[in-house]
Amino acid sequence: MANLRTAPLKVWLCALTLVTSGAALGQSGDDPGATPGSEGEQTGRPTLEELKVAGASRSSYLARDPLLVSQATPLPDLQTFRAHIEPILAEACYGCHGPDKEKGGLRIDELDPDLFEGSDVDWWLDVQSVLTNAEMPPEDAAPLADKDRKILIEWLSTEIQIASFARRATTERSSFRRMTRYEYNYALQDLLGLPFDFADDLPPDPISEEGFHNSSELLHLTGRQLEAYLESARKALRLATVSGEEPEKVFWSVSMEAAAAREWAKQDKQLADIREEHKEDPEKMEAELERKTASFTNRPGGVHYEELSTGRKAKQTWAYDGAKYAWASVDSLPEQPTSHDEIGIIPKGHRMIVELGNQIPERGTLRVRVRASRASAEGPAPSMELEFGWQASNDSRATLRIGQEDKVIEAARGAPQLYVWDVPLSQIYPRNWVRKTAEMGALPSPSEYIKLANTSISGGDIHIAYVEVTAPVYESWPPSSHSQIFIASADEADESVYAREVLENFMSRAWRREASAQEIEQKLELFERLRPASASFQDAMTETLAAVLSSPKFLYLVETGGANDDEGAYKDSELTGPELATRLSMFLWCSAPDEELRVLAESGRLREPEVLAGQVERMLADPKSRRLSEQFVHQWLGMDLLEFLEVDRKTYPGFNANLKEAMQKEPVAFFHEVLQSDRSVLDFIHSDFTMANERLAEHYGSKGVTGNHFRRVELAEGQRRGGLLTQAGLLAMNSDGKDSHPLKRGVWMLERLLNDPPPPPPPAVPEIDLSDPEIAKLTLKQRIEDHRDSPACMSCHAKIDPWGIAFENFDAVGSYRTELQGEPVDSTSVLFNDQKLEGMDGLKRFLLMNRQDQFLGAMVHKLLTFALGRPLTFEDRAAVDAITADTRESGDGLATMIQRIASSALFQSK
Repeated sequence: MANLRTAPLKVWLCALTLVTSGAALGQSGDDPGATPGSEGEQTGRPTLEELKVAGASRSSYLARDPLLVSQATPLPDLQTFRAHIEPILAEACYGCHGPDKEKGGLRIDELDPDLFEGSDVDWWLDVQSVLTNAEMPPEDAAPLADKDRKILIEWLSTEIQIASFARRATTERSSFRRMTRYEYNYALQDLLGLPFDFADDLPPDPISEEGFHNSSELLHLTGRQLEAYLESARKALRLATVSGEEPEKVFWSVSMEAAAAREWAKQDKQLADIREEHKEDPEKMEAELERKTASFTNRPGGVHYEELSTGRKAKQTWAYDGAKYAWASVDSLPEQPTSHDEIGIIPKGHRMIVELGNQIPERGTLRVRVRASRASAEGPAPSMELEFGWQASNDSRATLRIGQEDKVIEAARGAPQLYVWDVPLSQIYPRNWVRKTAEMGALPSPSEYIKLANTSISGGDIHIAYVEVTAPVYESWPPSSHSQIFIASADEADESVYAREVLENFMSRAWRREASAQEIEQKLELFERLRPASASFQDAMTETLAAVLSSPKFLYLVETGGANDDEGAYKDSELTGPELATRLSMFLWCSAPDEELRVLAESGRLREPEVLAGQVERMLADPKSRRLSEQFVHQWLGMDLLEFLEVDRKTYPGFNANLKEAMQKEPVAFFHEVLQSDRSVLDFIHSDFTMANERLAEHYGSKGVTGNHFRRVELAEGQRRGGLLTQAGLLAMNSDGKDSHPLKRGVWMLERLLNDPPPPPPPAVPEIDLSDPEIAKLTLKQRIEDHRDSPACMSCHAKIDPWGIAFENFDAVGSYRTELQGEPVDSTSVLFNDQKLEGMDGLKRFLLMNRQDQFLGAMVHKLLTFALGRPLTFEDRAAVDAITADTRESGDGLATMIQRIASSALFQSK
């Protein structure tokens, strides 16, 4: 074993003493229904917010005592084990886990008590867990005295902490891995300055057992993948660079006066036909003309036009064949009219088509400017979405949303304002497949169009006065993405000199560190070999830079393990400045470090505590921190399940794509709100707010929420919501699409939130026989209870079922219910320790009063796994506990937790 210096070990372990009798007696089993000293003392039932405070006050992390180890090399405390621990285990445990009986395949009498070098550490961790959570001994066995439980937990906790620290000094580990698809995508976006999807053609990444995509044990690189990365790099560089003169812009100018004129002409034709038909009968002609003219003021269904001065109206008509509704482009944009007698009207749920023909370019920005207003000052403002589409034939068409965000139309009636979308043309897919080969007016039709969609749920009509389209738009020429690669230089005429300058600039940014002279020379030699066969300097350089981007120095996050000392023992080594900057940026931005971070890393200042803390604060405040929220939440909570969820539409006719999309966004928006406000992570168990848009708020029964954008929504107590446990999307993805699923929900909560996965099912587990008419009549809870009666199933289900049954008041789409098959919903259950859970409220109360420490530790574990890009091991446990303790002492804030992770020795070492 490596020689550990006494002083650092003392300091470390002072910060790590964990579980004392407070954990054994104060963080498990007590009745969460009453809390001395709280406001609820008079009512006998404290609020969930009060339980957060009461539960935190019982935390073992806050009650820890200093633990000093005097020896330079710590040794296992086997003397205490033999004298005090083994006798208690023999009396309380050996009856079920000893020579006469071996429940669960465990014999405690044969476990090696040496946690420093023994092979039974995982078993001892399980023993500590069930003792701390009062899950053992079982209720049908003799109870374990509190003082004996305290002795066991104190010895185990001390041994685990010291052994974890000691083993870390002797165990090799590595976070050496390639970037994930999403990290590669974000890194290229930041490097090239383009918001494009650069990873679309790359193969999917494998997923670890814990659900993480960025796990070093899985992220290797095959020859086929390397080819895909090289081709992806070429494609990205072609999108980022340009050649020749700036392309000429194409303009479309569509006034509603001109659009409505098409329909007025049809109405005028109807009037002319009446005059012709009844020209011999003037009296009847006048009557028919009056009747027909009056009908023109009736409101048509769907998108229509109105002449404000007369009230005349006409429905917008459109058909794909012949491209007869396509607008011709113009040489320049005319000045937009300031007054509008004709308007287009888009009712909610409808779309106005503006057909543009086959001249829309392939690259650059599509700029759409719409002058619009709301129809009425009453009620919520409507929202408008931009879509792109085409129809080549009866069975060949496509429509896709291209605007990143809906526009809330706040402009008052009669005073329209401009609303603008800028959309990268290269990211619009699919395009019309015959746009370059067919003539306008022919079939299949090559024309393409945009759609203006009123996506409001409760908002009114949208009034359109004018639509203007320009493509391609470039803010500068060449664009900044090109200029950042082919930098301005006085040596541009000298290809060799200029090639070196381009490579030096690009390689240092791409490889996240200063490139060495030798590395630059190697790539310069490649350029020189490519140049004779290339049509231009830019072509040869683009291929050379593609090699830079497909190099392991870009694709891999190079963090080799520590070195061995003179005695052959493994020892930690600190990350270099650039490696620390890369780990930090991959954690918080899922991308490469920016220039400020790189400069601090190269200067060596990034490791200074105040500087590092300031960078974490800066990076979390940056919009790019949204990537952390999106990627971590999706992986932590296993939200791929929601992506592939199929809901029974007959059972839930109100479930639609808009609701599913809102369900997918809520957990991410909620996490990001907690992060940005540094709110307590206990909000993930329960909060008095959520993040919702109108569609999701409607699903929850929240009033006064309008529009498609997400915002903070305060929750009323009667809504029975708050935290992750009651978010509709997370409930839905853990259903079967038709009914709730207690097993899925219970396993999900144990794995994802408490980091306490149940054991795998034993072989030959009997299935529930749905062909049995008696079983078919049972509720799902009753079926599970019947299934659990099988001896082969009981041990697993006893750990899972009580948690999952507490969710039973929520159906397959997360709606609250009180009845099921005509009977009251039974969501009560009993845990291992005889603790009764009364539905979701009881589950939250129990977790907040008894499992705060476990949840905080699980949260740190999950975030650290994501931050390090590798699975955590027993050797990391002491560091996890230290970060958890520091977070608890600082108020449990999520941003605070991330600060503690970034400042930890574990995060900063290889």
